[in-house]
Amino acid sequence: MGRYRARDLVLVPNLISLVRVPLAALFVGVAHRPLIALAVLALAGISDMLDGWYARRFRKATATGAVVDPITDKLFVTVVVITLWLDGRLPLWGVILLAARELGELPLVAWWTVSRPRRRARAEHPKANVPGKAATTLQFAAVSAALFASSATAALLVAAGIAGALAAASYWWRELAAARGSHSVLSK
Repeated sequence: MGRYRARDLVLVPNLISLVRVPLAALFVGVAHRPLIALAVLALAGISDMLDGWYARRFRKATATGAVVDPITDKLFVTVVVITLWLDGRLPLWGVILLAARELGELPLVAWWTVSRPRRRARAEHPKANVPGKAATTLQFAAVSAALFASSATAALLVAAGIAGALAAASYWWRELAAARGSHSVLSK
């Protein structure tokens, strides 16, 4: 189960994850139309919830999916944030705060990519994470506020940054605890 397989890319949960790639490109084209851009954001959010649910519910979790999902998440978020920054709707400090979780999680994605035991563990025991879901919700709220030039944008950016940092820390905590647990089992 800990191996990457190209054929796994056509499994339903991975196809759902991959939908975020064209949605990212679409966002660039519709960012100046807030309601349509909001609909694209909503579709990406739905795909993010649906891919994990489907993989767990129908036992279609794979090592490939455990890497494809976070990569498509990061790609989508990066495109959205850079687009809004280039359009002048997000300040640079807001970009950094929105990227807190992704920046913190990036080394973990690299670890999952090169470590067969970690890929296997993520694929066999995929887990949603409450701090991660909270960070995603606040990112969505902050980006939505920026789309509509809301006065709440700054406060939501700060909240999203804090939640993102906490989510990244919780991912690290979970992965390091799992690695220690598997190491102690191996050393017995």
